[in-house]
Amino acid sequence: MTWVLLAVVCLAAGGFGGWFAGRSRQAAELAAASARLEAASDNEQRLEATLRTVAYEATDHSRAAVGQVLAPIAETLARYESRLGDVERARVDAYAQLRVQLSGVAETSEDLREQTGRLLGALRSPQVRGQWGEVQLRRIVEAAGMVEHCDFSEQHSGAVDGRGVRPDLVVRLSGGRTLVVDAKAPLQAYLQALESEDEVGRDQLLRSHAKHLRRHVESLAGKEYWRAFEDTPEMVVLFVPADAFLDAALRGDPALLEDAFARGVVVASPATLMALLRTVAHTWRQEALALHAKEVHRLGRELHERLGSVAGHFSRLGSSLEAAVGSYNAAVASVESRLLVTARRFSELEVAGDPPERPEPVMTPTRRPAWESESATPPPER
Repeated sequence: MTWVLLAVVCLAAGGFGGWFAGRSRQAAELAAASARLEAASDNEQRLEATLRTVAYEATDHSRAAVGQVLAPIAETLARYESRLGDVERARVDAYAQLRVQLSGVAETSEDLREQTGRLLGALRSPQVRGQWGEVQLRRIVEAAGMVEHCDFSEQHSGAVDGRGVRPDLVVRLSGGRTLVVDAKAPLQAYLQALESEDEVGRDQLLRSHAKHLRRHVESLAGKEYWRAFEDTPEMVVLFVPADAFLDAALRGDPALLEDAFARGVVVASPATLMALLRTVAHTWRQEALALHAKEVHRLGRELHERLGSVAGHFSRLGSSLEAAVGSYNAAVASVESRLLVTARRFSELEVAGDPPERPEPVMTPTRRPAWESESATPPPER
């Protein structure tokens, strides 16, 4: 039993010693771990302080760098803002001017509408329409250079088969020919169509306008104006005083122009008549140039003959000058040899003063005209 107790005691003592040794090691390890933890905490604090310092420095540096980068952009934005303000002020001023101009346009449009209404009211009268057509015709004739006193005559009358005809315009062509122009185009239906607010009624009136114009073409073709005047082409020009009148008629009757040509009637708008009259004016100018060329040719022949006469006079004058120079030189020689010798003797005998001066002969020959060498026979005297 003693050995058993002793063994138990030994085991207990060994276990306590082991436990105590383990506790000592754990305490040492715990102390070492605590020291390491404190060191790590110090390192962390130092690292945090370092990072905070670096962050502050980086922030300041970034702020300076960003400021340098953004400075031009800020300046550009400032200029853009200033320019935008100028543009806005200019826009406001422009809109104000635009309002004024639009107000003026509105007033002008209203005045134009009223004037158009008065014009339409006046054109309802056939007499006023006829006068207006003649005024338009005269303006086109004057603009084309066909002045009244030489290229055309208005309200000229003639006769066909014993009945009188009175066209609005007779254009005199070169060579004694003439061209007849009528300005009595019907416009009543077209003017009514302009005032119509019903689209269907307007279309019907425009078709009536085309029919009226076709009937007038047939009437002109039957009158045969060209027979009333000599050397006149077998055609008559129907003047429509506005392009819109003719366009509306052609929309309602596309074959109107072709059928009118076949009947000897040329339906002419202001532009067409202007081109026609400018062509006539050009032929007049060409004829005038031809007449002028003949006159220039006649004057050239006359000038050539007179130049020949003057050349003959110059040739005879040159010969006379040569004879005069010869006679002068002979007289100088005679004076020298016969008179001055005796005059010098008076001076030598002291009877007279200085002897008279010796006259010099003319040594420069006269220049003969070049045409004398080209032609042996002198030109006739005139």
